[in-house]
Amino acid sequence: MSLMSSLYIGVSGLRTSDNALNTTAHNMSNLDTQGYTRQQVSQGTRNYITHSKDTTRNWIQTGLGVNYIRTRQERDFLLDRNYRRESGRQCFYDVSAAALEEIEYILGESNEGHEFSEALSGEQGLWAAVQELAKDPTTSANQNFFVTKAYEFITKAQKVYNSLCEYQDNMNKTVKTDVDKINSYAQEIEALNRAIMRVEGGPEHANDLRDRRNYLLDELGKIGNITYSEDMTGYVSVRFEQVDLVKGSLVNEVCLYQDPKTGFYTPYWKILAKYDKFDKDGNPIVSKENIEGAEVFDLTKEISSQFNTDIGSLKGTLLARGDHRATHNELEDINPDGKYEKNWYNTHVKDSIVMNVQAEFDRLVNIITTKINSVLADAADRATKLNPDSDYLRDENGNPYQLFELATPLDEMLPEETRETMAWSVRNIVINQELKQNPSLLTFRLGEHSEDNETMEALKKAFEETIYTLNPNVETPLSFKDYYKNLVAQIANTGSVFRAVQDNQNVATDALKYAREQIVGVSSDEELTNMIMYQNAYNASSRYINVVNEMLDHLLSTLGH
Repeated sequence: MSLMSSLYIGVSGLRTSDNALNTTAHNMSNLDTQGYTRQQVSQGTRNYITHSKDTTRNWIQTGLGVNYIRTRQERDFLLDRNYRRESGRQCFYDVSAAALEEIEYILGESNEGHEFSEALSGEQGLWAAVQELAKDPTTSANQNFFVTKAYEFITKAQKVYNSLCEYQDNMNKTVKTDVDKINSYAQEIEALNRAIMRVEGGPEHANDLRDRRNYLLDELGKIGNITYSEDMTGYVSVRFEQVDLVKGSLVNEVCLYQDPKTGFYTPYWKILAKYDKFDKDGNPIVSKENIEGAEVFDLTKEISSQFNTDIGSLKGTLLARGDHRATHNELEDINPDGKYEKNWYNTHVKDSIVMNVQAEFDRLVNIITTKINSVLADAADRATKLNPDSDYLRDENGNPYQLFELATPLDEMLPEETRETMAWSVRNIVINQELKQNPSLLTFRLGEHSEDNETMEALKKAFEETIYTLNPNVETPLSFKDYYKNLVAQIANTGSVFRAVQDNQNVATDALKYAREQIVGVSSDEELTNMIMYQNAYNASSRYINVVNEMLDHLLSTLGH
């Protein structure tokens, strides 16, 4: 091999070291860039020149230097896949734990105090008013105290229930935000697919475009359960909840159906919906029947890590929110239409954190208000039996006084057998305005001017008898006083379970994140070491060229003389 040809060996070293230095500098400059993947120069030897193939001795070959192959990303497919699955699972339990914390705050059972429990069983609560009334039911002070605390009880109960509904509305907004993200990410991934294919159709590698695409896949994996695959052209196909989201040049849009009664959104696949009606502009008119079978999530499936049904913040939000405002009727398997439906509670309410609390809380308010009204009505009926002309605890129309009334009349559209029980829900119960203005109408004094101790005992018994349960899956009988305590304890226990799962999931996700970061992350110490190594390699190649140049100069000078 000639000395002139040897210069090309040095030049190959210079060029390769220069590329490696540029790549190292690129890594260093993106040290804090979100989603950036460390890049590394891949090198290989050039072909040899064979001078002799004598089998009796070693071949005589001359190397031609180093060859720059490509700049590759350092990624691990299995770590990426596992991290995206576990980060989605972490987001699911983050939503669930946050929902329980919010409910504890709404009930007033956090560090801020015990607002509702005070209204029910505190020293100045409804139970305390009943006890004081029982001591002397005929005094106007005790009567006023009883009516006032009943008013405070129903007012704070409505405040709690309305806050639960407002929290549902906030989660409903989150559903729309997440769906908008899904569609936006899908559109961008498809655009990146085309850009990557265009760039990598030539000699270049679209590493920075791939970084952005991988970042979007990370974010998409937090929202829902995704699977994906890349073909030989660099195109990535994505499936979201087992349905194609990005495939070929198509992006399947996730749409939202809004319930006209609740305003709650249900995500569905536009491509799978069946439309039968259109407006004057040709746009489909979507009803609940149109999206049956097209829903993105099947919320009736058992939530289990074994089946990967506990993945994604969007699913966690939908489950926690539920699909309507729950009431006490659903604990008796009566659906919102007033019809009995076997196993309704376990199928439609139990798994929703907010709806379950709504139903149980509404039952507490329902049984307290209806029981007090019943005690007052029984007292009036007993007096009438003894004296048909008695007006004891009756209004001017002869009707028994009821401490609590309905804000709106019975819905005649509901089935007759459930019409009344459907109406007695916390949002539809108000205090009797006549009694509120004049509590002394509840005289509790019988005709012979004696105290109505029988009614007082009945009121006290109503608060103390243990005949109520939280839900159909709980068999322990409870009293009014213990019902709310057990409701709060149930929330606390469930929250403790979710937080424990959340903590364990955080550990698993962080372990995968750190393992992945060891591969894709940029280490300043490592890059500085590489920079020194490539700089020395560059200097060595430069020195080699100088030596060859000196040899050529010496040779030419000698031959010239």
